[in-house]
Amino acid sequence: MENSVLHSFHVTASDERSAARAGEFVTARGTIRTPVFMPVGTQGSVKIMDVHELKTAGAQIILGNTYHLYLRPGHTLIEEMGELHRFIGWDRAILTDSGGYQLMSLADLRTLDRDGAVFRSHLDGSTHRFTPEGAMEIQAALGSDIAMVFDECTPFPCDESTARRSAERTLEWAKRCSAVPMKPHQARFGIVQGSIYPEIRRWHAHALRALPFEGFAVGGLAVGEPREQTFDAVGTVIPELPINRPRYLMGLGLPQDLLDGIERGADMFDCVIPTRNGRRGTAYTSEGKLVIKNAQFARDERPLDEDCACLACRTYSRAYLRHLFASGELLGSRLVSLHNVTFFIGLVNEAREAIIRGEFLSWKRNFLENYSRRSDV
Repeated sequence: MENSVLHSFHVTASDERSAARAGEFVTARGTIRTPVFMPVGTQGSVKIMDVHELKTAGAQIILGNTYHLYLRPGHTLIEEMGELHRFIGWDRAILTDSGGYQLMSLADLRTLDRDGAVFRSHLDGSTHRFTPEGAMEIQAALGSDIAMVFDECTPFPCDESTARRSAERTLEWAKRCSAVPMKPHQARFGIVQGSIYPEIRRWHAHALRALPFEGFAVGGLAVGEPREQTFDAVGTVIPELPINRPRYLMGLGLPQDLLDGIERGADMFDCVIPTRNGRRGTAYTSEGKLVIKNAQFARDERPLDEDCACLACRTYSRAYLRHLFASGELLGSRLVSLHNVTFFIGLVNEAREAIIRGEFLSWKRNFLENYSRRSDV
């Protein structure tokens, strides 16, 4: 199936010495330039940041989560309020995850069968059922620009037979998801599973290609497996995916992870790391990560990052930020989160520009040399 004009994706530049590429994906709320980092707003809010700060940071698209928004405040309420964009005050693109990952992480609260999953709410213990059709109907009500299919995400470790059964089930669910009517502006992305097993991953990616999806994701990674196996899986899957569809590497988010994913041909990334660690006082900078709560910064007049133009770096010293954390002031968490999101978005934007210039690998090498001065990458 050829892409519609609305959901068209085209590669604008490719790196000659790697699979890295720059592209553009057309949505109803603007064209997303890739590679792109997507801040995670699980419950309709990127933790401790407002939409104006997200725009200032350069966010083109943010995430919401079907499972969490279904439980609270409810997809029907959100649809009554004008769908998710209007409800949260965000006029750029939104991707909604289907809830498959949450059903894995809350394994003690759910049971799986061929038709879907029965789970107990982590909020009040009430019982609910998710099916592939139901997950897509919820996302249709939310009105997101990109809706992910309902999948089974396996934990690590996972034996090969379990991974194969899971991939087969996810494929059947993907077929059912592809048949559910969505709103005209909504794109659907399939998700490749298969744990760390290359033959299963390859088979699953090839089978998904036959379905009418506007994009494809690599899921089920960064769940405890060794990093080498993570990127072996990425390198296995991406060559099997169509070149004229965006490729979304789900849930990976340390700086080197992003760059290694880009090098292997991934276009889209998300992770909670920038805000989760920002709230705890860890900042990511062009010279590595630093824990601003540490005593060594008590008299440090420098900004978090000399190369960053975010509000935190333009206005405040490391000494002041450390004081905020030592005093329990929420402003510290807010400012470091804002910096981290700006840094992560800026990092993939710089990677994009390096791809366009034909200098990606040398740029990546120089970045990582500087980044490793302070910390492990």
